[in-house]
Amino acid sequence: MPLSPIDPQIEALLKQFGVDGPPPATAPTVEEMRAGNRMLSLAVAPNPPIEVASVQDDRLAGVPVRVYRPEEAGPAPAVVFIHGGGFIVGDLDTHDGVCRRLCRDLGAILVSPDYRLAPEHPFPAAYDDCLAVAHHVADHPADFGEPVALAGDSAGANLAAAVALAFRDEGRPLAAQLLAYPVMDLRIGIDYPSRTECATGYLLTTDEVENDIRLYLADDLTAGTRTPASPLLAESLRGLAPAVVGCGELDPLRDEGLAYADALAAAGVPVTKHRYPGLIHGFINYDTHSQAVDAAVTQMYTELGQLLRPSTA
Repeated sequence: MPLSPIDPQIEALLKQFGVDGPPPATAPTVEEMRAGNRMLSLAVAPNPPIEVASVQDDRLAGVPVRVYRPEEAGPAPAVVFIHGGGFIVGDLDTHDGVCRRLCRDLGAILVSPDYRLAPEHPFPAAYDDCLAVAHHVADHPADFGEPVALAGDSAGANLAAAVALAFRDEGRPLAAQLLAYPVMDLRIGIDYPSRTECATGYLLTTDEVENDIRLYLADDLTAGTRTPASPLLAESLRGLAPAVVGCGELDPLRDEGLAYADALAAAGVPVTKHRYPGLIHGFINYDTHSQAVDAAVTQMYTELGQLLRPSTA
């Protein structure tokens, strides 16, 4: 099936910030990657910021976090949102707008961990931090609400899926998982059609994906052949929390995200799967700049909300 053209509003946005051309001949340093990601993320963030009742930085289980509380009074569900960035870039500020919208739209208490990044802290540091924060939130419903869901985008979706697997294995209840364009298979050189079809030209490149994986796994590339690094390669997906999986059509990670959704369904897990035409990797950050993105984000967040509050579905 031929690929759809890139959403024109996203295309204009990439041109505006000078990131629509071919990748640089020389790979950027980690510091340059982080600075570039932060610049673009803050530039496209909602302005003024979406209002919620409170936003507070804290530490849970020794991990820095940001906690968002909704305007609505009364019981609220809890969502642990894990930011993306290839395990290398991203922070609490790059996804502040995403967390504020989730908090507002779901009427949920959002907890976002500022997990350790590679290459300074390779696998499994990020996973350990996210699991510790999710445990703390789940163990303190009076402070953070219930039921609990996990959410994330890109590398954050990988970590959310891995934590969901741990919750299942530990017998901990989990209401839902929201996985936006997840990287689910960390084997080097794996051959998914989308890694070839969308290798360049859509902001994230296949070379960048593999470089990030190498930096994340560091001296143990074999970790990518199993969980928790690669949730798609879990021995069984049975008994996992219901999932919402959304992927952009023009994303080198598209096919592994869709494959995970299919594998969940085959294992009897309730799942809704979306392949959004014309959208690229990282699209949830562009919801105030693209009508197509806003529609996709609204759909995914509504479906997550229905899983958290079944009586309103």
